[in-house]
Amino acid sequence: MDDGFFEELQALAIKEVVVWHLTEAMEKQSLFKASLATLLKTSRSQVDRLLDPTRVVTLSILQRAAALVGRKVQIEDEVWN
Repeated sequence: MDDGFFEELQALAIKEVVVWHLTEAMEKQSLFKASLATLLKTSRSQVDRLLDPTRVVTLSILQRAAALVGRKVQIEDEVWN
Protein backbone atom coordinates (compact mmCIF):
# COMPACT_ATOMS: atom_id res chain seq x y z
CA MET A 1 0.00 0.00 0.00
CA ASP A 2 1.26 3.47 -0.86
CA ASP A 3 2.56 5.25 2.27
CA GLY A 4 0.81 8.49 1.28
CA PHE A 5 -2.52 6.73 0.91
CA PHE A 6 -2.07 5.02 4.29
CA GLU A 7 -1.27 8.35 5.96
CA GLU A 8 -4.39 9.94 4.44
CA LEU A 9 -6.55 7.08 5.70
CA GLN A 10 -4.96 7.28 9.12
CA ALA A 11 -5.54 11.05 9.31
CA LEU A 12 -9.19 10.58 8.29
CA ALA A 13 -9.69 7.88 10.94
CA ILE A 14 -8.17 10.09 13.63
CA LYS A 15 -10.35 13.04 12.65
CA GLU A 16 -13.46 10.84 12.64
CA VAL A 17 -12.72 9.84 16.24
CA VAL A 18 -12.07 13.44 17.31
CA VAL A 19 -15.29 14.62 15.62
CA TRP A 20 -17.25 11.80 17.26
CA HIS A 21 -15.96 12.82 20.70
CA LEU A 22 -16.74 16.49 20.01
CA THR A 23 -20.30 15.79 18.89
CA GLU A 24 -20.92 13.46 21.83
CA ALA A 25 -19.70 16.13 24.27
CA MET A 26 -21.80 18.78 22.50
CA GLU A 27 -24.92 16.61 22.79
CA LYS A 28 -24.32 15.93 26.49
CA GLN A 29 -24.02 19.66 27.11
CA SER A 30 -26.92 20.58 24.77
CA LEU A 31 -24.47 22.74 22.85
CA PHE A 32 -25.69 23.51 19.34
CA LYS A 33 -23.47 24.27 16.37
CA ALA A 34 -24.53 27.92 16.39
CA SER A 35 -23.57 28.23 20.05
CA LEU A 36 -20.20 26.57 19.43
CA ALA A 37 -19.62 28.98 16.55
CA THR A 38 -20.29 31.93 18.86
CA LEU A 39 -17.92 30.56 21.50
CA LEU A 40 -15.23 29.95 18.87
CA LYS A 41 -15.85 33.43 17.42
CA THR A 42 -16.41 31.92 14.00
CA SER A 43 -19.27 31.12 11.63
CA ARG A 44 -21.70 28.24 11.73
CA SER A 45 -20.35 27.10 8.34
CA GLN A 46 -16.85 26.87 9.87
CA VAL A 47 -18.26 24.67 12.64
CA ASP A 48 -19.88 22.50 9.95
CA ARG A 49 -16.45 22.12 8.32
CA LEU A 50 -14.90 21.37 11.71
CA LEU A 51 -17.39 18.57 12.31
CA ASP A 52 -16.93 17.07 8.83
CA PRO A 53 -14.10 14.51 9.01
CA THR A 54 -13.46 14.83 5.28
CA ARG A 55 -12.68 18.55 5.49
CA VAL A 56 -9.28 19.97 6.34
CA VAL A 57 -9.14 22.00 9.55
CA THR A 58 -6.28 23.11 11.73
CA LEU A 59 -5.23 21.34 14.87
CA SER A 60 -5.64 24.66 16.65
CA ILE A 61 -9.38 24.88 15.94
CA LEU A 62 -9.85 21.24 16.96
CA GLN A 63 -8.07 21.96 20.24
CA ARG A 64 -10.14 25.12 20.87
CA ALA A 65 -13.41 23.32 20.19
CA ALA A 66 -12.39 20.40 22.39
CA ALA A 67 -11.49 22.74 25.25
CA LEU A 68 -14.90 24.41 25.03
CA VAL A 69 -16.62 21.08 25.65
CA GLY A 70 -14.22 20.04 28.40
CA ARG A 71 -12.06 17.78 26.25
CA LYS A 72 -8.44 17.79 25.15
CA VAL A 73 -6.86 16.75 21.87
CA GLN A 74 -3.70 14.82 22.61
CA ILE A 75 -1.38 13.38 20.00
CA GLU A 76 1.06 10.69 21.02
CA ASP A 77 3.84 9.18 19.03
CA GLU A 78 4.09 5.48 19.72
CA VAL A 79 6.91 3.43 18.28
CA TRP A 80 6.12 -0.11 17.21
CA ASN A 81 8.81 -2.77 17.57
